[in-house]
Amino acid sequence: MKFVSFLNSDNQERLGLYINGKVADLQKSGSQLGIDVPSDILTLMRGGDEALNNAREIEQQLLAKDFSAETPAKMLAPVPHPTSCRDGYAFRQHVASARKNRGVDMIPEFDEFPIFYFTNHNAVIGEGDVEVELDHLHKLDFELEIAAVVGKYGKNVPAEEADDYIFGYTIMNDLSARLLQMEEMKLNLGPAKGKDFATVIGPWLVTPDELEEYKISTPKGNIYKLSMKAFHNGKQVSQGNTKDITYTFAEILERVSYGVEIQPGEVIGSGTVGTGCYLELNGTWANEAKAKGEEFTPIWLQDGDDITLEITGLGTLKNKIVLSNNDYSILAKKRKI
Repeated sequence: MKFVSFLNSDNQERLGLYINGKVADLQKSGSQLGIDVPSDILTLMRGGDEALNNAREIEQQLLAKDFSAETPAKMLAPVPHPTSCRDGYAFRQHVASARKNRGVDMIPEFDEFPIFYFTNHNAVIGEGDVEVELDHLHKLDFELEIAAVVGKYGKNVPAEEADDYIFGYTIMNDLSARLLQMEEMKLNLGPAKGKDFATVIGPWLVTPDELEEYKISTPKGNIYKLSMKAFHNGKQVSQGNTKDITYTFAEILERVSYGVEIQPGEVIGSGTVGTGCYLELNGTWANEAKAKGEEFTPIWLQDGDDITLEITGLGTLKNKIVLSNNDYSILAKKRKI
């Protein structure tokens, strides 16, 4: 199933199913069919197998007829109010390339365990405009990622069982203000202000059964063979594949759940796929230009730019960068930029 969250014409948040290019209000459809389901994704996930099976029954009945589609006033993140949001560091190619471009060796600890950081779960948004501040536009970057959403409670979950705790997958764009990030991480904390203003997920939350044809079962957990692409103002700038992930989501969940309870609605990003951000790409392109004796100007996202991410089976996530009307700058307090 493909779940969506949206605002209806009455400005109410609703949970929907995305079926053959149309959106069906799940609870409204269920009422018409005599099937009880909630109107939001968190309550649905907390309802366990019974709630999910009810949603699946609604989908099967809607597939068999020409149902009345919704016209959302605004599409939201498929999980509009996640209980937490973590981001991993699971693609070796990205880590190695980014470090090489900075002239430092690959860190050996990468191979010891999967790591992650917490970002602002209250700044998770969906497709459409992304409002940013002046300081965010100093080296504003995208990050092409896949995210898993936890579907049930658990603690100390072993990797061999962890895939059963994943409710679904979605595209993630971990927008990053690189100048803010680089400054604060010199203090060996963070990232914080370089990341906490916007994390985009969507357009759907796709249940694992929808991706069965792409699944690769491994002793370390499931991997999916899904093409990943990023487009900046219509031009493709990135190409990767989820199958190249170094740490599976099962391994990440094992680490995440150690000593703490995971809950339905927690979003966990994979980290950037190889070539999946300008921080990595600019370094690679600069080195190539230098070898040719050419000049290179780094590329970053600007006010008014479009950024589009695509992953096989997970859809297309489109956003536009929009500068806010606020002219306050924390960087300007330190120096003129």
